[in-house]
Amino acid sequence: MVAREINLFQNAHMAGVWLLLEAPKGLGHYWKTHYSDPTFRNLYRLEAFDLCILIPYFIVMIILAFYGVHRYQLVWLYYRNRKNAAKWSEPPATFPVDELPFVTIQLPIYNEQFVIDRLIDACCRIDYPRDRFEIQVLDDSTDETIEVARGIVDRYAAGFGDLAPQPIVYLHRTNRYGYKAGALDEGLKVAKGQLIAIFDADFVPPPEWVMQVIHHFAEPGIGMVQTRWTHLNRDYSFLTQVEAILLDGHFVLEHGGRSRAGVFFNFNGTAGMWRRETIGEAGGWQHDTLTEDTDLSYRAQMAGWKFKYLQDVECPAELPIEMTAFKTQQARWAKGLIQTGKKILPRVLHSDAAFHTKLEAWYHLTANISYPLMIVLSTLLMPAMIIRSYQGWLQMVLIDFPLFIASTMSVSSFYLVSQKELFPRTWYKTFLYLPFLMALGVGLTITNTKAVLEALFGIKSAFARTPKYRVQEKGEKSQAKVYRKRLGIIPWIELAIGCYFVATVWYAISSENFFTVPFLLLFVMGYWYTGLLSLLQGRFERNSGQSMHEKPYPVGV
Repeated sequence: MVAREINLFQNAHMAGVWLLLEAPKGLGHYWKTHYSDPTFRNLYRLEAFDLCILIPYFIVMIILAFYGVHRYQLVWLYYRNRKNAAKWSEPPATFPVDELPFVTIQLPIYNEQFVIDRLIDACCRIDYPRDRFEIQVLDDSTDETIEVARGIVDRYAAGFGDLAPQPIVYLHRTNRYGYKAGALDEGLKVAKGQLIAIFDADFVPPPEWVMQVIHHFAEPGIGMVQTRWTHLNRDYSFLTQVEAILLDGHFVLEHGGRSRAGVFFNFNGTAGMWRRETIGEAGGWQHDTLTEDTDLSYRAQMAGWKFKYLQDVECPAELPIEMTAFKTQQARWAKGLIQTGKKILPRVLHSDAAFHTKLEAWYHLTANISYPLMIVLSTLLMPAMIIRSYQGWLQMVLIDFPLFIASTMSVSSFYLVSQKELFPRTWYKTFLYLPFLMALGVGLTITNTKAVLEALFGIKSAFARTPKYRVQEKGEKSQAKVYRKRLGIIPWIELAIGCYFVATVWYAISSENFFTVPFLLLFVMGYWYTGLLSLLQGRFERNSGQSMHEKPYPVGV
């Protein structure tokens, strides 16, 4: 699958080169007529219509370039402050063995019947004194997960397999008030722990996880410790490979750069541990945004608590295996961050925090505004290309090329650096995925733009969970049809926009503007890839002989 898609991209690239070399009168004539011929120089004049296209076009490009430059800044912060990196084996202080704090592990779940046993088994095997340890299964489920989870909890509480009876309790709510934030808050009311660890249903914490994290709370003022996600099913498909690279960039360079520089960064909702006192002082779990984790993180840090990020502590998790599940996850994060930005940024900007902390918070919480801007750019690209075909090559070199380097190439370098940090011997293989990674980012613009606009205009929506199917190996069959999302009209819109960019490719070739073709092909590939995968998911499972789920799609809305 991967090789086939890479070959398609390489063939498209070679076709572009062939078209350039086979221009009507050769490469020399092409260069002369497009970039050296002075015949029409100084004859073209901008008109009002041209300005109405070019001004917003360049405004969008400049804004996107600023966010692109910010990626370079994160890489710089990551390396410049390398000496500030926290390590699990080097806490500033440690707890005496007989004074280890009580830990509550919270497992918020909703319709997770395929992964709940794996999660509970992993948590029951965590290496920590059982007289200072408890597990809460916080279940908001509406399907068979209720019986499955209750039965598993009962087994482990009584002793199961090679494990003695475990301090685990099952708490079920009959309503989803507050969604995940509400479940965590309900569990906190009866929790015994001074420290609260949280794991989503698709995570598998290793036995040593708590002991690697716990001693960092011996340092006064530490309110939260976040650890790095790794990926159980990274090699399941081409899509999961690209998703893994995207998340690696976030956990290495965004978290790494921000935490090392001492500016605000966020808890990721799972695979982290909180000081209970911190949650209370920050105002508790609130559910007026879809990213309750980021909301609480900023409130806690503005209250004076410090956060730590342990990049060398890994916690494996499952990546979404279907395009619609991935798009739902990304849209929830995009909408939630904009909601949090509307709520939190005014407080941050009026706080006593340092200017560079405020600036980083601005970039962090407003970054998803780039998706609506990409829609504007997509709309203006064809008319801007037609207008600018009458302008000289010097403008392209002085304006377009720097903007392209800032807004587009920063994505490539950002993810290449993250892979080099994690996989120093094999990171170069990431070059094969870069075109598809950039194309996938383009393909997400429709769903994420919808999410961002809903956040900006205050349109509320439910917390849409990401389905988990417990698949790890290539070819392994999933139970995806049980929790599969409805598709709606968005995949068709994505295919239509892809066709629009096919027209722009045709125009670029017909006007011998070959240098823009590879860039335009990324748009075609991105929109068609996300649209087709959304429409075709599960089509090959219809004749598998398995019965369909009897209940409506429990998608979390």
